[in-house]
Amino acid sequence: MLLTLTTTHQPATDLGHLLVKHPDRAHAFEVPVGTAYVFYPEAGEQRCTAALLLDVDPLKLTAARGRGRGRQSASTPESFTLGRYVNDRPYAASSLLASALSRVYRSALRGESRDRPELAATAIPLEVRVPVLRCRGGVAVATRLFTPLGWEVTATAVALDEQHPQWGDSRYVDLTLTGTSRVAEALNHLYVLLPVLDDAKHYWVAPDEVDKLLRAGAGWLAEHPERALIVRRYLAHRRALAGQALERLAAQRPTDEPVADDGIDDAPARDPAPRASLAARRREAVHAALVDAGAQRVLDLGCGGGALLATLIGDRRFTEIVGTDVSTQALALAARRLRLDRLPERQRHRVTLHQSALTYRDERLRGYDAAVLMEVVEHLDPPRLPALEDSVFGHARPVTVVVTTPNVEHNVRYEGLAPGAFRHADHRFEWTRAEFAGWVDRICATYGYSAALRGVGDDDPEVGAPTQLAVFTRI
Repeated sequence: MLLTLTTTHQPATDLGHLLVKHPDRAHAFEVPVGTAYVFYPEAGEQRCTAALLLDVDPLKLTAARGRGRGRQSASTPESFTLGRYVNDRPYAASSLLASALSRVYRSALRGESRDRPELAATAIPLEVRVPVLRCRGGVAVATRLFTPLGWEVTATAVALDEQHPQWGDSRYVDLTLTGTSRVAEALNHLYVLLPVLDDAKHYWVAPDEVDKLLRAGAGWLAEHPERALIVRRYLAHRRALAGQALERLAAQRPTDEPVADDGIDDAPARDPAPRASLAARRREAVHAALVDAGAQRVLDLGCGGGALLATLIGDRRFTEIVGTDVSTQALALAARRLRLDRLPERQRHRVTLHQSALTYRDERLRGYDAAVLMEVVEHLDPPRLPALEDSVFGHARPVTVVVTTPNVEHNVRYEGLAPGAFRHADHRFEWTRAEFAGWVDRICATYGYSAALRGVGDDDPEVGAPTQLAVFTRI
């Protein structure tokens, strides 16, 4: 498997100082699964390329697997007996390449260069190429992960067989990243995201992997719109470890959206003018709708990490505020963000957090002035929506219900979002404006509400605003 790093910074051969590998020599390093080589296919004043080639020994890989304490996922190439010897691991970039990168470019990952310390701290033009990358989710996921980091992404699905195009695409992608970055930043992006795209780590994920992830993700992971997906995959879907990592990332982002709502819709289309994020504008719109309705006792259903709750607490017009979520981890994040243990007694009594599933009736949620479903409905499988509708509009029956959801028509305005892709990896659907209006009309007719619809965010004359908002009022 191969990874190349190219620069046109002049003199381009300074790349050797940054990687601590001399361009005139080939370098070999023994790694647990084989041998890693660093060499320079081109090394001139105008352009220099460093290549990292990992030669995997299948027997060593099998032995390394045998020493591991982990359990194979059914999706990994080695999850059946013959697969331990016949698989794609020697050929397609994966978590194996990330491990070799950390071994070979250790000083460069830390941003250290004894000979060119000032250059190590400088962003230079770079091009990264991984010609065969094992990529779960294909081109769309690769684009969503690298584009927010400032990379121009060129990704092409590798055909199963070029002689038989009717067979379609394989699981592999030819990836090229172009941009201006510090070498250390680029390498840390790759160190984290190669295993994420692979989504089949070759080694046992121990608790210290959380520290490794946060160390490599320092300065960028906490603000990444797909951080929840990155954390889950990097930590091999171990929920306890992912929860720890997300809590620590949330502490770095005191005004962040809830984890459950993390998605590409909070990354506005490129615009040089500074403005409030879509997430902030959405909270402002919901807050204004609640004020207009005269609500005092409010439910935030699916509150996630408590971003909206923090807004509501700051308004004394709301005398009772209840946040619910099915995730205890999300509720712990909300309590931490709101500093419930430090609030004065009078303030503390205004706020309650409940664990509750919105697809089941809950007597504790009846009798409130208003309820909010902010970026929640699209996380449910469509067959489960009727259960949510019954529990909220039929059983809890607040006077006012405020619902926000993405406008899928606006997705074409997001650079890097592949056609047909959703804004968040956990979205089960995203509605057009007509589909949302149809759903709103059906709720009104079934449960005895009237409704007003509006957009949130910049209104595009062709595709509408990025977020749709409906305010239901009980008749």
